[in-house]
Order: sequence, then C-alpha cells, then structure tokens
Amino acid sequence: MSLLSVQNLTTEFLSGGRWLEAVSDVSFDLQRGEILGLVGESGCGKSTIAYSVMRLLASNARISAGEVWLEDLNLTKASEDALQDLRGSRLSMIFQDPMTALDSLFTVGHQVIETLQEHLGLNLAAAQERALDLLRQVGIPAAEERLGAYPYQFSGGMSQRIALAIAISCHPQVLIADEPTTALDVTIQAQILHLIRRLLVEEQGSGVLLITHDLGVVAQVCDRVAVMYAGKIVECGDVESIFSNPLHPYTQALFKSLPSQGIARGALENIQGLVPGLADRPTGCQFHPRCIHARALCRERTPPLRNAADGQEVACVLYD
Repeated sequence: MSLLSVQNLTTEFLSGGRWLEAVSDVSFDLQRGEILGLVGESGCGKSTIAYSVMRLLASNARISAGEVWLEDLNLTKASEDALQDLRGSRLSMIFQDPMTALDSLFTVGHQVIETLQEHLGLNLAAAQERALDLLRQVGIPAAEERLGAYPYQFSGGMSQRIALAIAISCHPQVLIADEPTTALDVTIQAQILHLIRRLLVEEQGSGVLLITHDLGVVAQVCDRVAVMYAGKIVECGDVESIFSNPLHPYTQALFKSLPSQGIARGALENIQGLVPGLADRPTGCQFHPRCIHARALCRERTPPLRNAADGQEVACVLYD
C-alpha cells in the first residue's frame, strides 16, 4: 500500500460564474522513505495539488473528482475534525515563505510547543524539552535563548529551519514541502534539503512531496519526479531516467532552458509562449501551442499518461 495515493484528482476554481479546472485528472503515489519531486512552471497546478491533499483550498475552490488516500484513510471524505487531527501529526506541510507561515505575534517556542501539546498531548515541561531538542536538530544556535524570540528576529534561513522543526515535530508520515528553499541562498538551501532527507526520510521513513521549479534541487534530493504542465502530469519516472533521457517535449524544453542542462545538451533555448490561464486551456494536448513537434492529432486528442520505457511514463502522441 502506498503511503499517499492521489487518484484521478481534479480541482476547480470558481471564476466569472463558471468552474475552471486547475488540476485535471492527476494520479501519483508516494512511497515510504521516498522524496517525490513535483516540477513545472508557475501556474501548472503544483501548489493546488498540495492544498488539495491538505484540504486547505480557498472558498472558491473544490475537489470535483478523484480521491486522495493517506494509507487506508480517504482524505477527500474525511471530516474537518478528523483533518484537524491529521494536519501537523500524520500529514504536515512547509510553506513557501516562512516569514508569513510563522505567526509574528507569538514566540517561536510558543508555536513549536503549541503543536506538540495539541497533537501529542505533552505537558508543558515535556513539550518545552521536545521543542529545544527540535531546534537543536534543525541547527538553531543557542536554542534555549531563541525559544523566547519572535519570528522577525530570525533570518529567512533560520525561519525556514523553525518552520521545518514545527513540521516534523510530531513525526509526520507525509511532508509536503511547497518551494521550501525559494528565498534562500544556495548554501542554506542545501542545508535545509539535507535536514529534510536526514530527519524525515532516513530516520523516520516518511514520504516527502517536494514542490519546486528548480530541477537542480530535484537532481540533488529526489528519488522520483513528476513533471506538470497546465494542470496535468506529462511525464513521471525516477530522477536518473528523466534527467538522462527526458521524453516529453515539455520536459526536454525545461532542460534546454537551464544553463547547466541546456549547454550540456548543445543548446540553451527559451520555451516560447506562456502556460495558458485556466480560462484559456487549449483542446487536446495542453502543450501543443508551444511544442516544436506539434501535429494535427495533438490539437484533437488529450494523450493519457502511459508507460513508455522502463517504468518512465509520458503523456504524448509521439509515444503512442
């Protein structure tokens, strides 16, 4: 049984009096002890998947089809009370901007301790001791003194470490990390990613869904990667296979647009055009207006995600 299973998920937003699909018929599994990278340009639906799994969608959004399972628990049908118990305990999330994820009105110690008391039922003394241990684990210097500090007194890197401490405090089975290193320099980014892998994946056997647009991050820490475009997964497989042999034209274009990858492949190129808005999605393959291999069939039919080579799945008529 997969740790997290997303099955035919479709999530819509209400805009202009009609429901528009942001995520369309998406399926993937996350295994124990695995980091799955979810990549693609901004506007492809990556964060919408995260908020759908957490059931933290805005009031103008809904899951219109599909299911999300945390082992044998159907999250799409769980009550709000059940979800409140799950969030922060079995299922946790690190948000993109730690400065807004942390509450500026409370000390960081209060925020870590509150989570521990809410989900683990620890008394104050035990929660304080556990909070200190967590801050030490994520590399906060002088942890005893920093428990009483407020979020604004920390740098972006330190704030993200505190957000990580809160996220892992109750030993979650699944961690969703939504662009957790975007605002950090390369050195701090590497440290945060190393902490996630060591503290969660290696020591606890948890699964991590890492949402990013940085393929370098994926190459560094992920086991598998799913490439999203315009609300759909267009390619999925293990990192080594996709980096050595990207199959979908969009995945190939992503690599060619990165200096480290494009130059190695003989050319550095821009992807012409933009990801279509929710109200402007084309018929057939969503990528065909930007694809150099587009043909008439691409405009007529939406190709399914299917096995193309050695477990590498791709949604493209070139591999029918």
